[in-house]
Amino acid sequence: MAYQLTDINYRTVTDPKGFVEECDARYQGEVGVAAEMILENRHKSPIVLLSGPSGSGKTTTAMKISDELEKRGVRCHYVAMDDYFVTVDPLTAPRTPEGELDFESPLCLDLELLNKHFTMLSRGERIYVPKYEFSRQMRIQEPSKSIKLRDDEMVIFEGIHALNDLITDRHPEAFKLYISARSDVAFNGSIVYKRTWFRLVRRLVRDFNFRGSDPAVTMAMWANVRRGELANISPFKTKANLRFDTSHAYEPALFNLTATKLFSSVPEGIERYEELRQVLPALQLFGHIDESLIAPDALVREFIGGGVYEY
Repeated sequence: MAYQLTDINYRTVTDPKGFVEECDARYQGEVGVAAEMILENRHKSPIVLLSGPSGSGKTTTAMKISDELEKRGVRCHYVAMDDYFVTVDPLTAPRTPEGELDFESPLCLDLELLNKHFTMLSRGERIYVPKYEFSRQMRIQEPSKSIKLRDDEMVIFEGIHALNDLITDRHPEAFKLYISARSDVAFNGSIVYKRTWFRLVRRLVRDFNFRGSDPAVTMAMWANVRRGELANISPFKTKANLRFDTSHAYEPALFNLTATKLFSSVPEGIERYEELRQVLPALQLFGHIDESLIAPDALVREFIGGGVYEY
């Protein structure tokens, strides 16, 4: 799918509020479809596995699906699979081709415990979800939460590796959902803004706003993130019961001023700098949409803040 640059810029000028609301409503419709399909699968499994690459909006989507299930009389728990990371051991941890610790690898997860917990939940047994502290790269003793499902409850496990064979082959009955920003922006038949740039810009803004990350650090990490996606995420998306697009056509106009400023601070010489040189002029093709027009429950609030969900 491709959005048209001329359509985006026209709506940005003539009806920005209606444009934003229309895009948000399209995404919300996809969330509703997902909720209905999850309910249909409920007799097979109370577990939902939600996957997607970095910057897809997995956390907000999980919370929105939970809201939709609540409206239908089903309480839904949320679990971030990041909490199943194992304490980093430099001697055994997976490495990138450059020899750096590879946090994009599924081998960073405690797959044995994760699979055990899926089985326990399906049997109605209580689990204690571990807690991982990223600042110290280690699991701490106190669990993050405990869950025991009743008949009217389900649980969404969200993570980049949720559809990996190491998980789904042992739990094929779970509902499997894959999301990503899957639309380009085109002009006169040529792509002028790539679908991966939706996610790159989201991550850049989020990391700067909430993780204190310098844009150069995010860009330097992006190369390994993309390698990890191609090796460990994309190959498994065909396993999903449902796939949908989380891109919003108004995003480039919302992010262009902030992202342009952040990207401009990145020095030359980092890996994928040539990609950065393509993103910057592409952002400048768009007009501007003010953040005040964005609803508190919009997916993009995951990246700019000011929303109703806690992350």
